[in-house]
Amino acid sequence: MAKATIATIDPREAEHFGKLAADWWNPKGSSAMLHRLNPARLAYLREAIDDHWGGDTAGFAPLAGKSAIDVGCGAGLLTEPLARLGARATGLDAAPENIGAARAHAEASGLEIDYLSGEIEMLGGRKFDLVVSMEVIEHVADVPAFIAGLAGALAEGGLMVLSTPNRTMLSHLAMITIGEGSGAVPKGTHDWNQFLTPDELTGHLADAGLTVTDVRGLGFSPARGFVLREDTSLDYLVTAVRA
Repeated sequence: MAKATIATIDPREAEHFGKLAADWWNPKGSSAMLHRLNPARLAYLREAIDDHWGGDTAGFAPLAGKSAIDVGCGAGLLTEPLARLGARATGLDAAPENIGAARAHAEASGLEIDYLSGEIEMLGGRKFDLVVSMEVIEHVADVPAFIAGLAGALAEGGLMVLSTPNRTMLSHLAMITIGEGSGAVPKGTHDWNQFLTPDELTGHLADAGLTVTDVRGLGFSPARGFVLREDTSLDYLVTAVRA
């Protein structure tokens, strides 16, 4: 598949995407919650990478020589850090507007990232050492098919890292009643009934031929913001490998 570049975008669209990218990457904009989540997610991701590949925990490029895909990448808030960690990074998102914003920001940042618009099925057999999908699975229409697609994109010896909200009263209160009710999260972002419990997600991963190697909670501390913890009642992260 040919690599798409920002040069293929119409100038009027580029202007539109530039404005969208500015909002996506604004820590106080509509994606503010994702910005606040990112440090904890990246800390977990770095730990998982080091544990899986046994690399230098003090190194700056633990993904050097490896390929990585961020599925449901939005405007690249997680994809760009993957590239900075040394990966040959690909970002995939179903919304063309998000991909336009992602390409514009990567170009401005001097990063070479292969951004694709479409469903995971469009990868056509491509394999990646690292498959990441954060806060996405709760939005898909067919969870088993989506996970099967993620598993199909995972190379032998590769690593998968997912995150998603748990389906608990706490997550409903925090993300919908308070988050969406206060405007901190855009209204209509979440459908609580689509949230997955760790047991449900682990079962889906097993059905796709994967083994979960770690489950970690993601919680909120008034003093520290989002932090990693054992309690999975709000949100959680999962690492998986081929069974």
